[in-house]
Amino acid sequence: MANNQGPQGNYDPAGSTQMFRAFVDDAPQSRQAAPAASSGPRIGVIVGIVAAVVIVAAVAWLALK
Repeated sequence: MANNQGPQGNYDPAGSTQMFRAFVDDAPQSRQAAPAASSGPRIGVIVGIVAAVVIVAAVAWLALK
């Protein structure tokens, strides 16, 4: 029987740990930038809803006229 459980070749477990730590250290910086960028789409959604309400009200007013 062959041993198929372990990795083959030059496997460096310390390299994987270092890459994981670099990933974890970079993650908080990207989270801080997200709230500042989310205010733009929120304004667009509010403007879109207001425009839709105005259009529906205008159509209803014209239909009842």
